[in-house]
Amino acid sequence: MTQVSDHGGGVRSLRVPIPDNPLGHTLVYVVDTDRGPVLIDTGWDDPASWDTLAEGLTLCGTSPDEIHGVVITHHHPDHHGLSGRVRETSGAWIAMHAADTAIVRRTRETQPGHWFAYMTAKLTAAGAPEEHVAPLRSARRAPCRPLPRPPRPEIVPGELLDLPGRRLRAIWTPGHTPGHVCLHLEEQHPARLPGHGRLFSGDHLLPGITPHIGLYEDPDDATVTDPLGDYLDSLERVGRLAPAEVLPAHQHAFADAPARVRELLTHHEERLTGLLNLLTAPLTPWQLAERMEWNRPWDQIPYGSRNIAVSEAEAHLRRLVKLGRAEAVPGSEPVAYVAV
Repeated sequence: MTQVSDHGGGVRSLRVPIPDNPLGHTLVYVVDTDRGPVLIDTGWDDPASWDTLAEGLTLCGTSPDEIHGVVITHHHPDHHGLSGRVRETSGAWIAMHAADTAIVRRTRETQPGHWFAYMTAKLTAAGAPEEHVAPLRSARRAPCRPLPRPPRPEIVPGELLDLPGRRLRAIWTPGHTPGHVCLHLEEQHPARLPGHGRLFSGDHLLPGITPHIGLYEDPDDATVTDPLGDYLDSLERVGRLAPAEVLPAHQHAFADAPARVRELLTHHEERLTGLLNLLTAPLTPWQLAERMEWNRPWDQIPYGSRNIAVSEAEAHLRRLVKLGRAEAVPGSEPVAYVAV
């Protein structure tokens, strides 16, 4: 049975399942506008997920072919996956921040051999063992699966979106992805709770989960990014916004965004301190990832999730280096890092 929640003021949420994932579901929001319903995210591209979305829209008094537009908080498949099918069914416009649109386009257009060569070099430089890298070498000849076309139009941070009869402003919150956006509904809370409207927070601010911070880099661009620094700065901006209620993409709605922001800032400071304790001896990003705390022991983490873990370890290392609290060991290969 599709679960629909009415948040009042012409806003509802649908629980769209994520197959074989401990998160369970994505909360897809349906926002009433003067030109028809607009979705915030769409859910995973899976037949059961589509059926759940369609059933939920029916329970909301509408249908997939009546969707006016879709706003994507970020490019991850549990958020962007069904957007192409929604557009095919309804002709709806689909909007995403330019930074994440670029990732979708790059994923679609990059030849598999080029991408797998980049991943092989990246993981080798991070200190991954040969048995982990070997499958990427053999995958370099694999065919490329067509991906959804990049969305249009792009979200412009700080500007109101084209939702007739509503005031929904895009807030750029990079970190979880480079183009992640939160969406501030600048309208009085229907229950008149104190605070400044409501915030659709995507994966940026969740009530009981710390979002993954990783790397989303262009194989042809050598720019060194600082996604964790971006995320922490974005958190502080959202905290100052002080919405009356946060409507996240997972778990449940909650109040007191500033308190949750403080918890996350404290968590990351404690984690960085813990990593410095590990870096009393030189470690590669792979070795650091092996020693970091995850939701399961390292030997139980699946292959693909290990790549994500190493990406997060490197994001934390970059932050420590930028803060002057760690540095690369000269001449080390693969590059190892040590606390300063």
